[in-house]
Amino acid sequence: MLVRIVKMSFEASKIELFLKNFHKNKQHIRNFEGCKLLELNQDINNPSIFFTYSYWESEKHLNNYRNSVLFKEVWNNTKIYFNQKPEAWSVSKIESLP
Repeated sequence: MLVRIVKMSFEASKIELFLKNFHKNKQHIRNFEGCKLLELNQDINNPSIFFTYSYWESEKHLNNYRNSVLFKEVWNNTKIYFNQKPEAWSVSKIESLP
């Protein structure tokens, strides 16, 4: 299992626009082939910072999503609100305790 973590920072005045776009597309992302889980988290000390965690069956599934029309539309309607360059990591899930 691969976990993709993306840190995004937004202009405060653009957060609602980002959230509207996210909520519009979250089920499409989650239902994309190979996506097992999608989370959106907000920093408790800086409400302009958000993290997405998406869990993928494999790197191939993630890359298929990243090369899709859906990703291009979502990303193009997200990056216009950034106030800093986003950061992203792909990590291997080793263990998870419920």
